[in-house]
Amino acid sequence: MQLTWIYKSFDELNTKELYAILQLRSEVFIVEQNCVYQDVDGKDKKSFHLMAWQGDQLAAYTRLVAPGASFPQASIGRVITSPKYRGLGIGITLLEKSITHTLETYSTNKIRIGAQLYLKKFYEGFGFVAEGEEFLEDGIPHVEMILEK
Repeated sequence: MQLTWIYKSFDELNTKELYAILQLRSEVFIVEQNCVYQDVDGKDKKSFHLMAWQGDQLAAYTRLVAPGASFPQASIGRVITSPKYRGLGIGITLLEKSITHTLETYSTNKIRIGAQLYLKKFYEGFGFVAEGEEFLEDGIPHVEMILEK
């Protein structure tokens, strides 16, 4: 499968891209996970956005958040693969590219995430280490994790 990877700041996103991002986040995080929460939280404007497109379909996405916006360190959030594209290994490439872009964009060697607990092993495969106690965020078990390069 041929994917086109696009990396942009918020101000560089066009309306088609922004709509697709918000639509996919709503489809998965709000509807599929049955979680009512404020997805549009003001952090998008301070972030960079990594998208994987197949034609005009958004297959995968992450938000790369500046230090100080979510955590003292840079962060990767809203990690998502469209249900139509799951099981194809896109999530692995998505996270690899997200880590690389985050380290370069924010000139850092640390990335902190708030990971859904069921994905802990997935993130550990990239070198993230759990820190602190598990906690509920919007009714979903999470754990903070840190990657140091």
